[in-house]
Amino acid sequence: MAFTHIFAGDPLDRADAERRDDQWIAERLADSNSRILPFWRLNPLATTGDEPKLAWQDKSALAQAAKNAVPVLLGLRDDVAHFAIDVTGGSKVPADVDGTGEENPAELFGLPDGMAFQDARGVATEISGEESGTLAHARAVVGWHQRHGFCPNCGEATRSTKGGKERICDACGAHQFPRTDPVAIMAVTDGERCLLGQTRARRTSRFYSALAGFIDQGESIEEAVRREVWEEGGIRVGDVRYHSSQPWPFPSSLMIGCIAQATSTDIRIDPGEMSDVRWVPREEVLRALEIASAPNYSLTADPGGEGVRVPGPIAIAHHIIKAWANGE
Repeated sequence: MAFTHIFAGDPLDRADAERRDDQWIAERLADSNSRILPFWRLNPLATTGDEPKLAWQDKSALAQAAKNAVPVLLGLRDDVAHFAIDVTGGSKVPADVDGTGEENPAELFGLPDGMAFQDARGVATEISGEESGTLAHARAVVGWHQRHGFCPNCGEATRSTKGGKERICDACGAHQFPRTDPVAIMAVTDGERCLLGQTRARRTSRFYSALAGFIDQGESIEEAVRREVWEEGGIRVGDVRYHSSQPWPFPSSLMIGCIAQATSTDIRIDPGEMSDVRWVPREEVLRALEIASAPNYSLTADPGGEGVRVPGPIAIAHHIIKAWANGE
């Protein structure tokens, strides 16, 4: 399948061999040609306007790094090293800037007009597909360093190595690596109907999506699909077909999209997780997909009409539901 999801398609060579050389990393950090992408509260610096782009900076951006921030080597492109750095609470950007738009922390860097720290999820739909992949990579690893400064084995402080792709505890010798959490997400079908669910957080809306859940330890993708559908909706599933996958850096998941065939149809909802689970006819799904594909679609703004609302094209749920609805 030629289609690439938003948050996938990072074009950078991740430079696995080069990142093992601390001297090489130091030289690239000092290189005026290297590119640095600052993050504030896990939101990237990007240009504003009609065609936003990630606003890569030169090495001077490292001077604004947050306390204990780690420059993360994202990779190489045309032999130019690309890094990401957390500037939350850095020397010129106070941590209490609230990000409401009343005060733009980019201004505190003395950057020219036309740049701002933008919501990662929102800007990902406006920048190029390749840049959205780089954004996902950078946000996930920067966030990992924010949360893993101490050893889970002994509690002592850890240090970064390999260009930010590993942390080592010198006290007990434990090595920690950025993790990716696999999530199964599935469009469950029964002929001309698709099973969609509404979480408790969305119970006052018309928003429904594909069922999903984290893959458990010692569990295959197919087993996770069958378990999650049974737990959330009381539906038994037989055949499970892989569709595609999507990195989801909130904070660091891999969404594994599947299309599954139901072998039972009587719904039994888990009220602890779901406010509703229902079979939705193909015609209603197609209308919901058309609405969700419109420019400036928002789940918080009801466009009127009848029927359920589904995720927009940023989410893999949109595409696996669409694949079923279009008979793919």
